[in-house]
Order: sequence, then C-alpha cells, then structure tokens
Amino acid sequence: MQTPQLALRMEAGEAAPLAGAGGRAGGGWGKWVRLNVGGTVFLTTRQTLCREQKSFLSRLCQGEELQSDRDETGAYLIDRDPTYFGPILNFLRHGKLVLDKDMAEEGVLEEAEFYNIGPLIRIIKDRMEEKDYSVTQVPPKHVYRVLQCQEEELTQMVSTMSDGWRFEQLVNIGSSYNYGSEDQAEFLCVVSKELHSSPHGLSSESSRKTKLLQARGTRM
Repeated sequence: MQTPQLALRMEAGEAAPLAGAGGRAGGGWGKWVRLNVGGTVFLTTRQTLCREQKSFLSRLCQGEELQSDRDETGAYLIDRDPTYFGPILNFLRHGKLVLDKDMAEEGVLEEAEFYNIGPLIRIIKDRMEEKDYSVTQVPPKHVYRVLQCQEEELTQMVSTMSDGWRFEQLVNIGSSYNYGSEDQAEFLCVVSKELHSSPHGLSSESSRKTKLLQARGTRM
C-alpha cells in the first residue's frame, strides 16, 4: 500500500526509489539489484545473485559486511573487469557457460575465482584441460612397407593384408627369375598403415615393422 508522500511524488512525475539498489523496500530486501562493475552497470535480481550461497555476490546482496561502496544511484561498486562479468552473471541466471569466440577463458576463470563461484570454476578448468589435451596430442604417423614378390604371389598377398595395412602402389621391376620356359615377373608392393604415437614413441610392433622395412630396403 502506497504512503501519501510516495503517491504525491509519483503524481508529480518523480521516480519511485529503486527497490533493488541494495536498500530495503516495503520493510524487506528489494527484488532488483544494481551492480557497477568497473564502470558498467548490471541490473539483475537478488535471487540470481544468491544462487551460489558461498559466492561473494550472494554475501553482498544478503547484507553481509563486505567492503563495497555505492555509486550515486545506489549500485554496488565492484572494481573488476566488466568484460568478463557478463558470462558470470548469465551462468548464475541459467547455469550454462556461454562465451563469445574471442573471449579468453582464462579471464572468465580469474573472475569466477574472485567471486568464488565453484561450479563455474570447475566447468572452465575442464574446458581448458580438454583444449590442452587436443593441442598436445601427437598427430598420427604413416608407416610404409615395401614388399617384393613374384607375379604368382601378388594376388594372395594383396587379398590377405590385414591389421590396418592398406595397399598404396605396385611397381613392376621386370623379370628376375626364370623357371623352365616361363619368366616370373617381380613386383614391389608398397603398403601403409596409420599409427598413433604413445607418450613413449611408437609401439614395439611399429618399431619391429620399421626395422623390417629397413631390412628390405637394404636388400633391394
């Protein structure tokens, strides 16, 4: 119920006092809260700020004795970067971390730690760890083998290739052997396989096959 003094002020065109500027309205805490973060004013609800009970913002809007002055409009003054405050406020609103593509996660993490918002801190750290893992992953290596075979062995060799080996190229190197009245053509068959490196380098299997390749190359 409006007091006579408030009704007269509103009829005269004056704005009603802000209930959410951190003061009381109607004997209780107002719903809306104004925050002046590094010169940028944010307007949100007390319910949003109190979503994380242990956070700086929750303690601030619950009236705990924190060192925070107010500006001329009654908004809480917070000397932090407003660029990274938007994602933090939105996280408190809907529980999701949404960042512009050019926004550094490190900056948001720094602010989340300052405001002591535990769930957001964990989400950002998980994202950063995933990115670090993808960057440090070693790209797969291709190992090639060169096999020498005769014409009558070629079909069987190609059809029985397994374990990830793939046929790449066939080179006819002429006739090196003569059995009776027929010449047997000789071929070089090039095959490849994609190997993912472990933290300690190639596996023992790949090392063994590499040595085999080197031995064949020496013979040829």
